[in-house]
Amino acid sequence: MRILLAVDGSQSGNRAARYVAKLSSALAEKPHVTLINVDEPLMRSVSVELGVQGTARYHAENANYAVKTARSVLRKADVDFEEQMLVGNPADTIIKVAKSSRSQLIVMGSHGRNVLQSVFLGSVTIKVLAHSTIPVTIIR
Repeated sequence: MRILLAVDGSQSGNRAARYVAKLSSALAEKPHVTLINVDEPLMRSVSVELGVQGTARYHAENANYAVKTARSVLRKADVDFEEQMLVGNPADTIIKVAKSSRSQLIVMGSHGRNVLQSVFLGSVTIKVLAHSTIPVTIIR
């Protein structure tokens, strides 16, 4: 089984990693996991101010923070995984990577916002659920 685990460094994302580790131990064959973090692009003016190297460093630091706990959880559970740290629209990128990696399941955390908050703030989880043709498991 191929699982895409999308994390953002939040508690719900870390719970999703623990879910994948537990699921892995329950499966007859260990799954292959793609651990992904997608960082929103910076505003152009900020990118220009930081420069190419500064912008790259900013995104790398965000990604390393976001996957740190999930990476540790998966390693402790002896789960085979690869990491992808990308910059782009999170929902679109998660769906694109899930398709290209032939994932059979997307697992991600939800911050548990209510419907009204999600309408105004937007929700990566809602967008992935609405547009993915691959089954999605949401961990709260």
